[in-house]
Amino acid sequence: MTAKELRTMYVSFFRERGHREIPSASLLPENDPTVLFTTAGMHPLVPYLLGEKHPLGRRLTDVQKCIRTSDIDEVGDDVHLTFFEMMGNWSLGDYFKEESVSMSFEFLTRHLHIPPERLAVTVFAGDEAAPADEETAQAWKRLGLKEEQIFRYGSEENWWGPVGHTGPCGPDTEIFYDFGKPKCCESCGPACTCGKYVEIWNNVFLLFNKEEDGSLTGLAQKNVDTGMGLERVLTIFNGKTNVYETELFLPLMERLAELGAGKELPLRDRRIIAEHVRAVTFILGDPRRIVPSNTEQGYILRRLIRRIIRLFQKAGMESDCLRGLSAIVIDQYRDVYPELGENRDFILEELQKEQALFSRTLEEGLRKANRYLDSLEAGCRNEEQRGTGSPENGKPAMLSGELAFRLYDTYGFPIEFTEELARERGFAVDMGGFQRKFEEHQEKSRLASAGKFAGGLAEHSEQTARLHTATHLLGGALRKVLGEEVSQRGSNINAERLRFDFSFGRKVTKEELAQVEAMVNEAIDRKIDIVLEEMPPQEAWRSGAIGIFSEKYGDMVKVYTIPGYSREICGGPHAGNTEELGRFRILKEEASSAGVRRIKAVLERKEI
Repeated sequence: MTAKELRTMYVSFFRERGHREIPSASLLPENDPTVLFTTAGMHPLVPYLLGEKHPLGRRLTDVQKCIRTSDIDEVGDDVHLTFFEMMGNWSLGDYFKEESVSMSFEFLTRHLHIPPERLAVTVFAGDEAAPADEETAQAWKRLGLKEEQIFRYGSEENWWGPVGHTGPCGPDTEIFYDFGKPKCCESCGPACTCGKYVEIWNNVFLLFNKEEDGSLTGLAQKNVDTGMGLERVLTIFNGKTNVYETELFLPLMERLAELGAGKELPLRDRRIIAEHVRAVTFILGDPRRIVPSNTEQGYILRRLIRRIIRLFQKAGMESDCLRGLSAIVIDQYRDVYPELGENRDFILEELQKEQALFSRTLEEGLRKANRYLDSLEAGCRNEEQRGTGSPENGKPAMLSGELAFRLYDTYGFPIEFTEELARERGFAVDMGGFQRKFEEHQEKSRLASAGKFAGGLAEHSEQTARLHTATHLLGGALRKVLGEEVSQRGSNINAERLRFDFSFGRKVTKEELAQVEAMVNEAIDRKIDIVLEEMPPQEAWRSGAIGIFSEKYGDMVKVYTIPGYSREICGGPHAGNTEELGRFRILKEEASSAGVRRIKAVLERKEI
């Protein structure tokens, strides 16, 4: 089976069961501050999972492109990926547990012909906050699974959400493929990492809302949110042992084998390069055009690109072949994701720019590394002159872990390069010290991420709805003041402020910003009702609605109109009347990237 056939089979299966197909959304979640990238098919559906009506109904299905970096250190094994395609189906207050697992079982066993005995499932075992999910366990038994195929785990394994401190959450049931390997130990099960079991599908049952005090209350609308990894299922169906043996990776792996002939390019490094090339190609090819930078999505993109280049250099290979590998991905996927073909020149140009920039960065790191080693050498000579210079127990002098980490963190200089340089000059590197500094850095990043992700689904509140509405007014005002060529390039909203990125080639003057701010507040003062309409996307465009036209839309879209100021295709959430916004104030205007400006603004209470 090909990837195309699998995508078609999955969507057709659920369409036949009353689901409407929705298109894959951008890799950048719109107006969602909780994540850098779309990590699952549910992100574009957050307002609808919270009760807003979807224009295509209560049963939906799609194949969503996703980016996850939480497993980046596992990339290169048999199954973990940063970029992947997630096949999903949703019930927005329609069917629930029994029908959900029944459809999943039918698709896996009757359409993919996976023997039922090769499946294992997990269900929520219950805890002090919520009861065990025996309803789902019994549903699996009625489908024919034996007790020994059903594993019960706690919230660490079988509870989804909330993303933040409060919000929708619930038990899930995960479906695993049993590769038939012997159990590694008596307690071996799907939670084990020995490789016997690989997760292929997750059915989440959103039936609770977690409150501020930690208690759970029932949701008025109970939802089902499922996701199945296309690459993993394709691997299993075609009898392969890892994702890199599938058609999705073979062209890249074969080209890397040719490029690495006679070079030291281990299999794991080839896998990492192939995986990351695919990921960076999709990020650069996204309609919202993220470019490498030192913050947020641009930082992740830069990190992936530089990791590829490091692996090339480690093997003594030319990093120029990066663009050639990216072109393979573009040609492979352009029929499924046309934006890759449309943005081909942009993708290849940005890769060339980043490659040139990193080369200069490495040169600077090399100079700094040699300075550190020169100082170390001079210190050793001074010790020798004082008669105290013989290394203890014959051990070589050591470059501190702190300096090694500074080279890595500040200059992007690979630690293996530092080790090699030090070794050539008779020194060692304090790898224990380096690792401690690296772990400190990871912990800081983790805490920063926890702060960024603190909002979660709960952040889709009345305040974020007001801020979302303000972005529509801001976009309309910018087009009127700066010109119709201005277009939205991204936004980020949390409970306190909005951030709005837009295409524009120069700094916006103070006078222009004052005009924009006044125009938004004028709309607020006029107390305008926000009008919602549902229509086909072609009709929306003909009516003058603004949207990201390079993205795909479903058969029906929502159009929100603020008469006289804005008309946009959007999923929400929104205020009902502009009066609810209070007072709009711009905090800052700055560059975001080449040709893109950024405005940060807040809503304040009106003075009475």
